[in-house]
Amino acid sequence: EEGADQTGTSGYEWHVDPIDGTTNFVYDLPTWTCSVGVRRGGVSVAGAVYVPMLGEMYAAAAGHGATLDGEPITASPLTDASLALVAVGFAYSPDVRIAQARMLREVIGSVRDVRRLGAASYDLCLVAAGRVDAYYEVGLNSWDVAAGEVICREAGAVTSDWSGGPLRPAQLLAAAPGVHADLVRLLTSAAEAMP
Repeated sequence: EEGADQTGTSGYEWHVDPIDGTTNFVYDLPTWTCSVGVRRGGVSVAGAVYVPMLGEMYAAAAGHGATLDGEPITASPLTDASLALVAVGFAYSPDVRIAQARMLREVIGSVRDVRRLGAASYDLCLVAAGRVDAYYEVGLNSWDVAAGEVICREAGAVTSDWSGGPLRPAQLLAAAPGVHADLVRLLTSAAEAMP
């Protein structure tokens, strides 16, 4: 969990985050989660994200779809990025947050609105459930995204880095398929505008 590492022989990697959204937990805000993801060959193949204060359980396994409390979920059908509700995360480092705020200034006028909820695994699940249309962040770790990423993919969302390449925890975009390409262009342009 969060950096502890023990090598096994099964070929499966377990990425566990018992409290994703630690600041939310400390302040008694409801959007913190318990997240468990399983990866094989560098790809997330199963995941579960539980939101204790809301009583919500998101889950998925590769090839079997995604669920919320046992019911199937799907990403938003939105195709117009200007109407997208976008979740965004911010780093702990003040210098990085300042840079992220500058980038957000470039993004916010091109989408419907933004939300900052404070737990990457929950943000990914909201994309999977179609509650938000996209989520982006930088500087995450494998345990932040392993479970939520497979839940997104199995719900029909597209996950990538900001250039549309393979997802990297250090640079993540998860979006409804109809707006993913537009958000790649928007984030790439916004990142280029950074000093």
